[in-house]
Amino acid sequence: MRKELYNKLKSRLHTLCVNAAGEYEIAPAEMDDELCNRAIKHIDLWNQNVEFIEQESAWDRPAVFIEFEPIQWKSIVPSVEYRAEARVRLHIVTDWAAMTADEADGSGKFFELPDKIHDVLAGLEGENFKDFTLEESHTNHNHEDIVESIEVYSFIAYKSRGE
Repeated sequence: MRKELYNKLKSRLHTLCVNAAGEYEIAPAEMDDELCNRAIKHIDLWNQNVEFIEQESAWDRPAVFIEFEPIQWKSIVPSVEYRAEARVRLHIVTDWAAMTADEADGSGKFFELPDKIHDVLAGLEGENFKDFTLEESHTNHNHEDIVESIEVYSFIAYKSRGE
């Protein structure tokens, strides 16, 4: 289930592009990188990446790190089939950019990306998960040059023997 979800998340996130006007667009997943300026430059599993940003080798930003929260499985058919209400966190890391005078609403450009990511993930489902739903949003601005937005999604997970 985790492998399937991780791959589907990566595939969907790769469809988010930035056009020549600097606006986000959703492109077909198979679109060539020459035709689509990918909005997300790096996607990986979460490993406390932001906490050790000074010590790690650099990764391009914006970046999305996928963190699976612990899953508590409930047996449907003992030793054969399981079900869980699970959660995954997306750590969306962007460069800090001071707001300009034309951003009178005070929103900052970095708040747009989590919303656009939600647009491409809405309705995500697979053979082993469904009901992928946004539950929480956190903004971690305890870092000098970056902003980390954490989007928490819940979903129903299924696991069968042999999968």
